Amino acid sequence: MIQRDFYLKRIIHTMWNGEVKVITGIRRCGKSVLLFNLFYEFLLSQGVHEDHIIKIELDQRRYYKFRNPITLCEYVETLILKQKDEKFYLFIDEVQLTTRVADKGNEGIEVSIYDMLNELRAYKNLDVYVTGSNSKGLSKDIATEFRGRATQIYVFPLSFEEFYSYIGGDEHKALDTYMLYGGMPRLLALKDDRDKKNYLTSLYSELYVKDIVERNGIEREDILNDILDFLASQISSLTNPTNIANTLSSMKREKVNSTLVSNYIQYMIDSFLISMAKRYDVKGKNYFKYPNKYYYTDIGLRNARLNYRQYDPGHIMENIIYNELLRCGYSVDVGVVTDRRGGANVQKEIDFVVNDADKKIYIQSAFQMNTEKKESSELASLMLTKDFFKKIIVRMDISHNFYDDNGIYHCNLIDLLLGRAELF
Repeated sequence: MIQRDFYLKRIIHTMWNGEVKVITGIRRCGKSVLLFNLFYEFLLSQGVHEDHIIKIELDQRRYYKFRNPITLCEYVETLILKQKDEKFYLFIDEVQLTTRVADKGNEGIEVSIYDMLNELRAYKNLDVYVTGSNSKGLSKDIATEFRGRATQIYVFPLSFEEFYSYIGGDEHKALDTYMLYGGMPRLLALKDDRDKKNYLTSLYSELYVKDIVERNGIEREDILNDILDFLASQISSLTNPTNIANTLSSMKREKVNSTLVSNYIQYMIDSFLISMAKRYDVKGKNYFKYPNKYYYTDIGLRNARLNYRQYDPGHIMENIIYNELLRCGYSVDVGVVTDRRGGANVQKEIDFVVNDADKKIYIQSAFQMNTEKKESSELASLMLTKDFFKKIIVRMDISHNFYDDNGIYHCNLIDLLLGRAELF
């Protein structure tokens, strides 16, 4: 079992902080294993007794009754109030499966899981942890729902570093596999390529798409699937709902409303299937409304969506870098700088403007820079910033890292993903 120390350390750091720990992320990325196996084993290793760890898995039939938040709350209270001097831990899996119910003992006021967890959080001898797969069941504004008393821990599929720690061997061969199949943990138990492809395809059609349709009452599943196909084929490219709507209108020979497209994209983001990177004016220090970039949370799911027909390593590499930066907790935007040399007024792109509190770096993703034209193109936008923040080009065609004459750091992708290159 992969230890996932990156996330485990974050959970341990939040123990007994007085807040509800909310572990979110795309379904099947390993949230339950993280909480119910890895963190559970850690607690046992620290001398916590098994009967002081209350585990409720709401997707299991024997726990269905606890989908009623009042029933759940009352059950937990019966356990922890008997031994007020003892510390207890509460684990709830798939908390989005709970329902809103009327509190008959309180004039029929409607009660949600948020109300009950806020109530349980107040007990001094209870530390609360929950997992959830989407922001339809877990509000997009978790801090508000928990009245400012929640710590959110977002879990990604396996990073390349986690993936490689398990399979080992040649780093380049491992990266080729990762760029094709991604990091969904279940894949590590599958040895046959056909089984891996079938698993990812099944996840997409039988889990993610159905989830989005059912939770949002989507009537045009065909349009949803068309948008998913479009975004999968356009990762790392600028687009917007109007452009997508126009493309679909032409393809389907019917008018597709851009507002509908925008809503469907938001549902995909809410399900953690894709994420959106906004464009940021480096000099003007403001955001553009459109167009934006969209990236898949797992590159293997993206490739499966396209039935492995569109394997473009440059765009895949950019998607992986974006996910890695987010996983590390950085704020990531797409940078825009304007080239006004010679009377021109041309916008040029920096793949990523990365912020860590008051620190900032610029990153370009370049699969290879094998011509002077390609090298000039990649360097130009970085040089136009005319500031002193660190500038990095991540490449696949160099064997060692170096600084060029302009002070730009050229970094090998594998070194970046395995933590062998310092960003800040």
